[in-house]
Amino acid sequence: MPQVNLDCEGPLTLNDNAFELCQKFIPHGDKFFAIISKYDDYLADIEKRPGYKAGDTLKLVLPFLKAYGVTNDIMREFSKKTLKVLPKAIEFLRYASKNWPTFIISTSYCPYLEALCEISGFPRENVFCTEVDMEKISLSTQEISFLEKLAQQIAILPSLEIPHHAKEFSDLSEESQKAILRLEEIFWKILPELKAGVFLREVNPIGGPEKARAVRESLEKTGLFAEEVLYIGDSITDVEAFQLVKEAKGGSISFNGNRYALKAAEFYALSENASAHACLARLFAEAGRDGLFLAAEKKVFKTCEKLPPELSPQEFSFGIVFREDFEDLVAKSESFRKNVRGEAIGALG
Repeated sequence: MPQVNLDCEGPLTLNDNAFELCQKFIPHGDKFFAIISKYDDYLADIEKRPGYKAGDTLKLVLPFLKAYGVTNDIMREFSKKTLKVLPKAIEFLRYASKNWPTFIISTSYCPYLEALCEISGFPRENVFCTEVDMEKISLSTQEISFLEKLAQQIAILPSLEIPHHAKEFSDLSEESQKAILRLEEIFWKILPELKAGVFLREVNPIGGPEKARAVRESLEKTGLFAEEVLYIGDSITDVEAFQLVKEAKGGSISFNGNRYALKAAEFYALSENASAHACLARLFAEAGRDGLFLAAEKKVFKTCEKLPPELSPQEFSFGIVFREDFEDLVAKSESFRKNVRGEAIGALG
């Protein structure tokens, strides 16, 4: 029996919940979040800083969301009101849950995943997400004012550009280097001295190695093996989970993925809806990783014919990453990603 593990934002939903929270509640929050997200990419992929992992953006923005008045209730209500589901995702979750052990492993804040569980009926106990308590502390008016000023300083920093060939700090432009040095000062010297620094110390986003740990924990629940896992993800936070599954010869699929996801996954899929997940999960259930290879080579998906009518798939692209010209594939997948999720969200790491 296979096990289906998948990310939420991208494979199931169209939002970037943390980005949208910042955009809504922090002035110039879209620019603010985009800069911190690129900084996250730099720390995780270029510097590879010990103790830092992809997806820790979600703890870096919390002191500022707190300063601008975001509470647990606001986070819950905002997530419910703004939730945008990929077409066929609810049908897929219900179908997968009936047929195989299925888990969502998401870097997103838990209130957002709870909103998805509420409308889909997906079991909350099968979800891994980032726990956060906005009421953990209260801030003085002085600290709130100071954090608001810091947020606006971040928002006007130059956009960080990370060249594809970059391997170290010196490979970045002088402008990007200056921005990173200022972010270093804010996040690792100034914020730890503030009361709001507790978010940086105690919140543990489910990204990078935490997603791989979640895969292993889900296997402990089911008694299955990593080679029996079909993992579907789309971003830098999925890299370690992809690597775990790929090394075990399970199924690792980048779905509308960015460069980071494509570099780590063995297969790629491009689709505007989640019926592709059902087709590929059914294929993996019947023939494992070898079945994915065969289908990718022959472009034949007979298992899709056995799906229920509500999941009858539209045409989708599926292939083997290493059989493609990588840069061409990245361009195609990232363009498709932006068309499906929107330019701003699609550009995030």
